[in-house]
Amino acid sequence: MDDDHMGDDHTDSDRKDDARKGGDPAVEDTSAGQSAARGPAAAEHARVSDGGSARAEAQDAGKRARGPVDAKDDPATQAPTRKTGTQETGDHARVAGADGSAAPGADGVGAWDDGLIARRVTEAAAAEQAATMEARVGGGAGAMPSAPLSYDVPLRSRLEALRELVGLSRTRLDSRTLSEAGRVLDEAAARRRLSGQHTVVAIAGATGSGKSQLFNALAGVTISETGVRRPTTSAPIACSWSDGAATLIDRIGIPGRLRRRPVQSPDAEAQLRGLVLIDLPDHDSAAVRHREQVDRVLGLVDAVIWVVDPEKYADAVLHERYLRPMAGHAEVMFIVLNQVDRLPGEAAELVLDDLRRLLDEDGVALGEYGEPGATVLALSALTGDGVGELRELLGQFVAERGAPARRISADVDAAAWRLRPVYATGRRAGLSEEARDEFADRLADAVGATAAGEAAERAWLRNAGRACGTPWLRLWRWSQDRRDTPTGRLPVRAQPDEEATARQRVEQAVRTVSERAAAGLPSPWAQAVREAAVRGAQGLPEALDDLAARAALPSGRPPRPGWWPVAVLAQACMTLLQVVGGLWLVGQIVGVMAPNLGVPVLLMVTGIIGGPLVEWSCRLAARGPARRYGQDAERRLREAAAGCGRARVLDPVAAELLRYREVREQYGRVMGVEAALR
Repeated sequence: MDDDHMGDDHTDSDRKDDARKGGDPAVEDTSAGQSAARGPAAAEHARVSDGGSARAEAQDAGKRARGPVDAKDDPATQAPTRKTGTQETGDHARVAGADGSAAPGADGVGAWDDGLIARRVTEAAAAEQAATMEARVGGGAGAMPSAPLSYDVPLRSRLEALRELVGLSRTRLDSRTLSEAGRVLDEAAARRRLSGQHTVVAIAGATGSGKSQLFNALAGVTISETGVRRPTTSAPIACSWSDGAATLIDRIGIPGRLRRRPVQSPDAEAQLRGLVLIDLPDHDSAAVRHREQVDRVLGLVDAVIWVVDPEKYADAVLHERYLRPMAGHAEVMFIVLNQVDRLPGEAAELVLDDLRRLLDEDGVALGEYGEPGATVLALSALTGDGVGELRELLGQFVAERGAPARRISADVDAAAWRLRPVYATGRRAGLSEEARDEFADRLADAVGATAAGEAAERAWLRNAGRACGTPWLRLWRWSQDRRDTPTGRLPVRAQPDEEATARQRVEQAVRTVSERAAAGLPSPWAQAVREAAVRGAQGLPEALDDLAARAALPSGRPPRPGWWPVAVLAQACMTLLQVVGGLWLVGQIVGVMAPNLGVPVLLMVTGIIGGPLVEWSCRLAARGPARRYGQDAERRLREAAAGCGRARVLDPVAAELLRYREVREQYGRVMGVEAALR
């Protein structure tokens, strides 16, 4: 609605009376976002036009620079205004900011028309205007201190945790998943820099619900256009009950020509002091641009008044698109059943009860019986029935000054719940010791640790047999080995086949341990664990082969125990007895020595029986040391394989699990349930 039409609602006598009283209603600056003091000639016009005109702003600044000048004598006040459609090209061109610099008009129109007013706004006038603005902000009649918003410690902690969560997750999650959390952080930071003494409340509703009528009823003056034409409201309109809220309105993107002030009433100003009310277009408008504006503004305001009527209060679009997704914002929502004057008898209570039922199905908590939640009430903006109750509730709501923080807290809750599938699954995650041991066993099998240990044991026994066995038996075995040649009947597996089998075992071991580590993790983190395991497995078979070669049995014979020399000496004695007995018998046969069969035969029998007996005893005694020798060789190879697998696979997997544990703890801080997620 144009400012000229709004000004016609007041008589000339009112203007003179306001001028005589020196009234000075505040008007939000359209470009710099600060309130400027208006002169007496423009007082009545500023009462309903928050944005005002650029020419009037500059004119008033010029008046203050020159001294008191009658409005009718000022040529600037009589300059004609050119209008095209709903835009006033003369009034909304450029205004001088508080610092004296020119700022573009809020409606985007070009520069000054003729430069006349620009010449009048001198540097002294600009400085005086800035001082006047500061005085108005500090303690004017309708001014409020523009102290920035302050969050409490729990909310600051949650926001910090959300910021850490987003930072830790950027390399693991795509930007679309984190976009909502990033938006909440940006909006929280932007809102914190703005006034904490004001509460921005939007009035939203469907076509024909009467939200603009309710907007006018709360303001006490016709600000937003109403009518049978649909849609009636095409752009958001702001109405502020006190100064200092220009930056908040700038953040929402409402131009100066759509900023208004309510009717001047000490009671109304005291009751709704700090309120910034915004009338939105219809959320079910046929114009896509209108719906986009509604969605955009709803993400920036501190609270919402949903206006429904008896015909559309159960509309699926309202409940499914807005109320249900915003159920967590119940503490900053009002649901108003308008047009109850059309319902006969007790029908209004019945419709109100059904509305409460639908809200409960949507998950919207109702603020009844002292519980925090949405406020539900019935009224008639046409007759005024119930409007006073809403005004009183709004006054209490604004006076608490807690809506911005509650809105941000609800936004954090909503963003955290959207992120829950990528941070929490309700299952225990991690890599157990059993899985680690199984992975080490699989790698040990791939490098043949067991076979290497058995080979070491056999080598030790063979060495013991060679050292403690009878010379005749070792000679016979040597001749057998020389006599046996390969027949080609037994299949011999080629070396490439063995390498392929070992590689398959390694790959299977890595695949198994990665799946176990990823079990219970959300999909993005499970994928990160698998990728870390796959990267570590590259070159692992070759590394294990080199490791097996370095950890192979030492060259030469295995170490000998202390009893081996005794066994070797005993075996030499048995052999010597056999040789002496045999030579003795030969000497008796050839007649060199006297016949005496008993002694040489006894010597030979002792040597023949004692040699194998010593060998058998040594074999029994060698089993223990040989087994320990083989186990030690197997253990060394297992440890080497396990160390290689741990460095290449398990450590990267553990790093990913640690990162997930960190983000899960941060997510618990965001949700306020750290202990439940550990």
